[in-house]
Formats: sequence, structure tokens, C-alpha cells
Amino acid sequence: MSQQERTYKEPGINMETERYWEGTKNGQLLMKKCNSCGETHFYPRAICPVCFSSDTEWYEASGKGKIYSYSIMRRSEIPYVMAYVTLDEGVTMMTNIVESDFDDVKIGKAVEVTFRKTEGNQSLPVFRLCK
Repeated sequence: MSQQERTYKEPGINMETERYWEGTKNGQLLMKKCNSCGETHFYPRAICPVCFSSDTEWYEASGKGKIYSYSIMRRSEIPYVMAYVTLDEGVTMMTNIVESDFDDVKIGKAVEVTFRKTEGNQSLPVFRLCK
């Protein structure tokens, strides 16, 4: 079964995440990396959750990863796939899998980022199976 397009709600944007959401509008998946310990972290925040340093910087992620876990929401008005994707950068994020047949979605499958518009004027990173 293929997916129909669904509507995505506006994200909550604050001072720490403003640059992240600005990037998604421009088709970029931005991550934060700590200059002290070298770890990438997601969800974006000013202070590194690993070593608590405030010496962090933005960079553009590859947008590539693998499905860590997923669930198909078939009873929803518009069925969809919710998934955890582990990016090549090492962080895991909750997202949706789009443009893919439900039967093709499997743990360990390679995915790449794409973006969907929200109810307002924002863009949300989602993923599709690599071809």
C-alpha cells in the first residue's frame, strides 16, 4: 500500500531551534556538533547534552541514514509510517517515511531526507527509501 499525502502541523520554534527550521525551509538538514567533545546531537540545543559545553556549531548533515525502527499507522484517516531513523552522523530522529510502499519499509533500509510543507509556511524533514 502506498502513502497518501498528509498534513503536517507547524513545529514549535524557539531561539535554540530557529536556525534548524530556517535550514529546513532551504532544503537543508542542519545538525549541531560540539567543538569540545566532537559529538553531534539532535534535537538542536545551545548546550551539548554529552559534555555540557556551549561551544557548539551548526553544520549540514548528509541527509542519509537507516531505519532503526518503524510503525505503520494503518487505522489513521490517512495511513502513514512513523519511524526512527539513525543518520550517518550517528544521531537518531523521529520522522515519517514518505514516497515509499508500506511493504518495502524495513529495519536497516537506507533512507534519504526530503521535505514537506507544514500547515503554515514551514518545512519538515521526512525520509524516503533510497532507490
